Amino acid sequence: MADLSQIVKAYDVRGVVPDQWDEAMAELFGAAFAEVTDATAIVVGHDMRPSSPGLSHAFARGALNRGVDVTEIGLCSTDQLYYASGALDLPGAMFTASHNPAQYNGIKMCRAGAAPVGQDTGLADIRALVERWTETGAPAPAAAPGTLTARDTLDDYAAYLRSLVDLTAIRPLKAVVDAGNGMGGHTVPTVLAGLPLTVVPMYFELDGTFPNHEANPLDPANIVDLRKRVVQEGADIGLAFDGDADRCFVVDENGDPVSPSAVTALVAARELARNGGRGTVIHNLITSRTVAEVVHEHGGTPVRTRVGHSFIKAEMARTGAIFGGEHSAHYYFKDFWNADTGMLAALHVLAALGTHPTPLSTLTAQYDRYAGSGEINSTVADQQARLAALRAAYAPAPDTTLDDLDGLTVSTPTWWFNVRPSNTEPLLRLNAEAEDEATMTKIRDEVLAIIRA
Repeated sequence: MADLSQIVKAYDVRGVVPDQWDEAMAELFGAAFAEVTDATAIVVGHDMRPSSPGLSHAFARGALNRGVDVTEIGLCSTDQLYYASGALDLPGAMFTASHNPAQYNGIKMCRAGAAPVGQDTGLADIRALVERWTETGAPAPAAAPGTLTARDTLDDYAAYLRSLVDLTAIRPLKAVVDAGNGMGGHTVPTVLAGLPLTVVPMYFELDGTFPNHEANPLDPANIVDLRKRVVQEGADIGLAFDGDADRCFVVDENGDPVSPSAVTALVAARELARNGGRGTVIHNLITSRTVAEVVHEHGGTPVRTRVGHSFIKAEMARTGAIFGGEHSAHYYFKDFWNADTGMLAALHVLAALGTHPTPLSTLTAQYDRYAGSGEINSTVADQQARLAALRAAYAPAPDTTLDDLDGLTVSTPTWWFNVRPSNTEPLLRLNAEAEDEATMTKIRDEVLAIIRA
């Protein structure tokens, strides 16, 4: 029996092609996906990686052989696949490895309406079937194979996003957009077409070998080019998308990054206004305190969750939340089937800036109230021992609250920090925030000293 433990992750399939998986295995995944979702029809799309078309077609073939009809939407961003799953009300599969290097590929799967398929919601069952079939051979084909249909959803996806944001009154803006040779180069021209924007494109050529920089804007090294270009062009805003274009990062007119927490707060205020000043907004526990404050100020109810999109999406569904945001620049919308779309967040930022007379740095200052450390990783021999040491150091302190929602969070009225273990590596991840830079630096260094003792 094949061991898929290295490629079947908590939320998706991801590994090196063809060393860890190939088209033959992709075909088995297609058959297993059809069986576990009990689908009569599915939708499949793929990114620009060299291996993506072959893997995607093989997956479709596996489903077709089970008698399931398949709609192939071809090249698309991950949120475009979610759009197709929602609009067509079909289970979907997206072939991408997001920002991973070129030799990787993967599958993000969802049920109809873009409901996520993760370890506890079908992925473990899919893995078990594929492991069994690699040993015993593929299941016998259905009496009648499914039908294959090609469909282009790009225009419909763009129109749907534009229907969710009022862009009619925005002033002319100059925007530098870094697609990182990923799927933003495919979606941005259509989504932004016809708006009063001068778009300066960077790395729009679809190239899954990522010749210019890794398509992961969360790493500061990968937005250096964008920051310089915004200043050179005298642009109003810079936008950077990751490889499958489901995450969006924002840079202001000075070339300074706008924190995803500030973007979360800005979009939350706009979504609450759209909903009459009522609604729940989800944020994970390492977003800035600003987010919950802004949500309260605009009449909403903030709900704090663990880090990870499966937790956010589960809370979105449970609470009926209108919006959710993460520090990693994933943004989730009730009007987008609770799925994440960086493009819709980008449209909200453009709409806010375009109806605001001041520069982006001034607009976002109200949503950036504290000094944050960013995420700092430390390699440790014993994660639990280091967490216990932190607990011992901070538990007796006055005005201090400790909680274990995700790792250890220590809070006071003027600062907080969270330390959480990685599930896959011997790492502890620290995020700290305080009312001023000096306090944040002091807390950060104290905590790191204990972690690294």
